[in-house]
Amino acid sequence: MKHIIICSVLMILGCHSPNNNGNFTLSDSFKTYWFDGTAEISSFKLTQSRYGEAREGSAVLIYVTEDFLRNEQVKANKKSKQSKTVLKLNRTKNFITGIYPYSIMNSSFTYLEEKKSLAKITTSIQEWCGQAYLQLNKKNNLNIESHSYFEGEADQKINLRNGVTEDELWHEIRTNPANLPQGTLQLLPAFEFLRLHHKPIQFYSATATLETEGQYQTYHLNYPDLNRKLSIDFEKTEPFRILGWREIDLNDPSKTTTAHRVKTLKLPYWKLNHLGDERFRDSLGLN
Repeated sequence: MKHIIICSVLMILGCHSPNNNGNFTLSDSFKTYWFDGTAEISSFKLTQSRYGEAREGSAVLIYVTEDFLRNEQVKANKKSKQSKTVLKLNRTKNFITGIYPYSIMNSSFTYLEEKKSLAKITTSIQEWCGQAYLQLNKKNNLNIESHSYFEGEADQKINLRNGVTEDELWHEIRTNPANLPQGTLQLLPAFEFLRLHHKPIQFYSATATLETEGQYQTYHLNYPDLNRKLSIDFEKTEPFRILGWREIDLNDPSKTTTAHRVKTLKLPYWKLNHLGDERFRDSLGLN
């Protein structure tokens, strides 16, 4: 009976138990959902603020577990002593500004069952003016390479101390939202934001709060020096699916980016690459 009560509470907080080394043991319910041989794909109706105007588009969150080589920090062809299970998030956006399109993709990887979980982040931004690409590898510290077509951003190598990144918090929401940091902290913002707004790649002071309303929770990140607030809505019980988010320019609240969930499906998308499989895009509302 005691175990049932504990797990009922943990279904709300994140059903992971701490072990002796301070890391976490995954719950049976987590394994049932995430290790079923599929990915979780959620489509969103996107309104992206760009150049001072609202642009209609789409966003997709693809969460999936996979085996990851710790040294090379790439997907492993098979599980081995050199690999570790990660939760991967591919976050995509597509929208049009006037005549030309934007395509943005962010990939982030976190080790499961580890308290300090971040492994890697990559971000690419393509539009008709050119491209930008950034990659972060976390080993002894945060090793970042950045390439951009803008003057002053061309080719950079940046080493930062270990710290918390905004991207890994999208993973913490899904795995252990009770462990989300709150209060004042130093955060490395999403590369997407830093490049689109031509801000230095560094840690910024932020205030984090977690609110509960009805059947969902909202995690707020407020960056005073960037005049930016990010709010992520998610279910308050497992599997803590993302319901939407808002990114607000605090200098001009009319410049707000919003995303509202359309559909969530569990699919082995890597197998759905044949003629006729486009029907799944219809199901997700992406056509």
